[in-house]
Amino acid sequence: MSELSSIPVETTDPVNARILAVSEDQIQGFQRDPLGEISRLSEVETDTVIERIRAMLVEGTIRRVRQTLLATNLAKGALVAWEVPVQGTDSAFDYMFQQDPFSGHVVTRSTDTATAGSTYRLWTTLKVPQGYSLEKHCQFLQEKVGASHFRIMPAKRLFALGVGHVRRRGMPPGSRADAPAEAVEVSVVELSDLEWKVLTALKREFEPEELVPDLWTARAGEAGVSLDEFYRIAEDLNQRRVIGRFSTFLEHVKRLQTGERVTKFNALFHWAVPQGMELRAGGEVGRHHIMTHAYWREGGPEFRNVNIMGVAHGTDKKLVLEHKAAIDRHLGECGIPVSYTNVFWGGRSEIKPSEISPFVYRDWCVENGLDPDAMKA
Repeated sequence: MSELSSIPVETTDPVNARILAVSEDQIQGFQRDPLGEISRLSEVETDTVIERIRAMLVEGTIRRVRQTLLATNLAKGALVAWEVPVQGTDSAFDYMFQQDPFSGHVVTRSTDTATAGSTYRLWTTLKVPQGYSLEKHCQFLQEKVGASHFRIMPAKRLFALGVGHVRRRGMPPGSRADAPAEAVEVSVVELSDLEWKVLTALKREFEPEELVPDLWTARAGEAGVSLDEFYRIAEDLNQRRVIGRFSTFLEHVKRLQTGERVTKFNALFHWAVPQGMELRAGGEVGRHHIMTHAYWREGGPEFRNVNIMGVAHGTDKKLVLEHKAAIDRHLGECGIPVSYTNVFWGGRSEIKPSEISPFVYRDWCVENGLDPDAMKA
């Protein structure tokens, strides 16, 4: 392999673009050879795939490489909106990102005009391991960061989940699948201690030197099982809809060392549709290719009873709004009335995988002076 310093790391490099169009969100489930599968689908040699992903990871174009999990099926999770004082927003942000391993995506959001929910400036994704209470965890965080209120919004259904920023470049507004998105139910799967050991090894981020053709042998050793046993458990978890995708996550918020901005605008769309039409509306929103996430979540009176939410990204604000306008028109053409809609724009943002291990949660409780049993649901 060439020296990393001589390897292109820009997402616009033609070879990198081919790799990333696949590796961001097209390798679904558990694969025994995910790097080989990226090679096959991108039509780039495996050695080159490994070389380029390594180089982009070292230089920060890719911020992490990991096997993702369908964590909504492993732990109770929710989107949480926090009402915090303006002067306390940055310190609350820092605490959620640096001190709470169970908060994943931490982002400040604002609206173009003062409207319902615009005082909720801090948004996080939160997961607590099986048996523990989201409400109690939020109450602890509320005291720590000085929030006046919080709104917990668990996903009732999932309609779209896939990043694919490179794949979405140049996508025209209104581009959508031929059929509505499937409504995926959220249900927690219980695991044995051995399955947790395998899962913990499986999901750990890969360091550049760990990206080798024989990807899982070392992880099987880490879990204390043979490679065959590792495959058996991983494939069983895949069948139980616990495994997400193997993914290279781009640094899509901050400017890269190359000067690139993968994306600039992170928009959380809100729609309020009539009760009983949530599944249909979510399917129609989720079929639009621009959507990286789409969910049925209940926003409650704080957010004028919105129930369909989704995220889209782009480098041009006007184009992001054109994508939303196309979705709005489509909902109208489908006979789905929208009583209220809004856009919450992302500002400061950090992302880390939410910890979901019950063992880690108990240790964290003790470190923070909490009785783990008192934090149970």
